[in-house]
Amino acid sequence: MTTKPSSIVVFGADGQFGMALQDILTGHRIHPLTYKELDVLDQPRVAERLSRINPDWVINAAALTNVDWCEENDIKAFQVNALGARYVAESCRAIDARMIQISTDYVFDGTKDTAYLEDDATAPLNVYGISKLAGELYVRNSHARHYIVRTSGLYGLHPCWGKGRNFVEAMLDLSKERNELRVVSDEILTPTFTDDLAQQLGVLINTEPPYGVYHATNNGECSWYEFAKTIFEIVGVTIEVEKTTAAEWNAPATRPSRSVLKNAALQSAGIDRMPDWKDALGRYLSKKLGH
Repeated sequence: MTTKPSSIVVFGADGQFGMALQDILTGHRIHPLTYKELDVLDQPRVAERLSRINPDWVINAAALTNVDWCEENDIKAFQVNALGARYVAESCRAIDARMIQISTDYVFDGTKDTAYLEDDATAPLNVYGISKLAGELYVRNSHARHYIVRTSGLYGLHPCWGKGRNFVEAMLDLSKERNELRVVSDEILTPTFTDDLAQQLGVLINTEPPYGVYHATNNGECSWYEFAKTIFEIVGVTIEVEKTTAAEWNAPATRPSRSVLKNAALQSAGIDRMPDWKDALGRYLSKKLGH
């Protein structure tokens, strides 16, 4: 078990999750690499920088995560989400650094009645999911010392520059502009607080369980509709929230109808530290709103 501080490179350090990692992993030596500083698609510079830093760990949180944007910009999505992951993994292999690749519940098609396990068959429905699955495959085939960590519905305290705002922020903003909202009720997931996920990665780094695929989401499940209703209940906002369907919403990208993940590998290793999603949401709103 590792207890001493590790040297950790974070790609995508200017993203919502990358910034949470810097907030949480304060006991380690963090080397944040932002998109402007180092594009993961610049393979020679990625290799050179990692060789120079020579970290113990590399967390690849660099990704294009706007699902509808990816659907209409498939080439760029594959470049960043798949080839970028490959270049980072190959550079990690060259210096023998452990790698954590952040992936998504959208690698599944949503047809399973129960929560997805790490070894369930993947079948993504949209470009984003396909590109992230391709990134997983590149990592698996490029570097043996890897952890692929799939998560779901991330929201956090820092700006989500890929989407402009996270779902919670969007709901709170819209509640100031409208008397009623319509939210999709037939897509089930587990919203996950970035601080909790960052804490979980800290546990993984300190314990070093067997390499492979891990699911890491807050526990429990809900629809986007239930998520919105719970947000308003916690903050005490009175607003009419009506159910709609994914078909009626008609987004450019198809989403899985049920993409709940089970943290089975973390549980098997005895290191699942992810709280319930309602608990996480309450703590996020308390920090976000200051009460």
